Amino acid sequence: MTFLSYSQNNEDVLLWRALGHVKPEDGFYIDVGASDPVEHSVTKAFYDAGWRGINIEPLPAHIAAFDEQRPRDVNLAVAAGSSEGSLTLYDVPAVRGWASPEAAVAELHRAEGHAVAELAVPVRTLAAICGEHVRGAIHFLKIDVEGFEGEVLRGMDFERWRPWVLVIEATVPNSRETNHEAWEELVTGQRYRYAWFDGLNRYYVAQERPELLQHFGIQPNVFDDFISYHLDRAWSANRDATRSLREYEQQAAAMRGELHDLARHAEAKELEKQDMLARFDLEKQDMLARLDQLGQDLAAAHASGRETAEWAGDLERRLVAVLNSSSWRITAPLRFVMRRGPDSMAGIARRKAKGAARRSLRWLTSRETLRRTVLPLAMRSPRLQAWMARTLAAAKQATADGPAPAVAVPYALRELPQSAREALDQLRQAYASQKK
Repeated sequence: MTFLSYSQNNEDVLLWRALGHVKPEDGFYIDVGASDPVEHSVTKAFYDAGWRGINIEPLPAHIAAFDEQRPRDVNLAVAAGSSEGSLTLYDVPAVRGWASPEAAVAELHRAEGHAVAELAVPVRTLAAICGEHVRGAIHFLKIDVEGFEGEVLRGMDFERWRPWVLVIEATVPNSRETNHEAWEELVTGQRYRYAWFDGLNRYYVAQERPELLQHFGIQPNVFDDFISYHLDRAWSANRDATRSLREYEQQAAAMRGELHDLARHAEAKELEKQDMLARFDLEKQDMLARLDQLGQDLAAAHASGRETAEWAGDLERRLVAVLNSSSWRITAPLRFVMRRGPDSMAGIARRKAKGAARRSLRWLTSRETLRRTVLPLAMRSPRLQAWMARTLAAAKQATADGPAPAVAVPYALRELPQSAREALDQLRQAYASQKK
């Protein structure tokens, strides 16, 4: 399984190489100057593997994160020193992990342009802390206190408490210059053997644990099968971004499909709309044509009506002229004689009347203009058709050779002018009298 390194300089990789065989439930560490539970933490990987320990961080704001994220650990907001009491801590708020009890270190930070804040913090010795919280073996002790390492070592009882491995920062803060000469005797004089220098820290192994020395002397490498936390986080972020991008692409593809479907639907609707408009236009044109035809038919009907009215007026004028003519008045006695005279006279008169009626019927029916005028009107009016049928039947009966009963003027003939009706009535009465 790939080891995930959280430390600043792969310190946890070397320690895991030497101590990874320890059972997780037995593993124990002490981190002096812990700073952060994750960022540049030497103990985070061990805690995740099931270990526990003591985190010492004098800044209260920093130790709160340990209380939240390291519930199995003992988290102390104190400084470790050579004696119990308090001290002034010089903090650089802009850079986490640069807090130091050394005034000289604070001056270096100020010289580089960093703001430095001073605060008083309580001090405890490592021996007292171990006596209060340690109940078994200490597998490693890590010290990173920005130049205060010697004071921390002086407060430790290495005869009673024997960490297997010591990891101690050995350079001037924010520099490659080593400073281990000031305190190394405090370690080697307590039966610890120097094992390795990684450019930032010096590693020491307790003389009673010589088997651990073989794990030092070579820097962390590919055979340790590890990756840094920052790289893993970058890869995770990249995987998340790739997954999100893929999801967005799928959503975009789905949206494009929906938009395509909507476009096709809109196109179909547009075609349907155009088809409906075309059909409406055809129906509109057909309706306009029918309206135009109706107008023409109405105009023709009006014209036929005028022709019929002119024909009726002409007929009335002719009848009036006949009734007012001298010949009609002169022949009145003759007509009277014919009505009252002997049978031979009556027969002659009847035959003459029949001949005249037949000629009149032939004349009426032979008029092309009359047929063109009357017949279309008759086709449009059932009433007019009935009237014409009755009139023709009466005319045929009047011109027939056999006798016909005397009848009153038909109702339909009452629409003729009064003078025409009177003339027709006189003719009927004369014909009836002659028959008698």
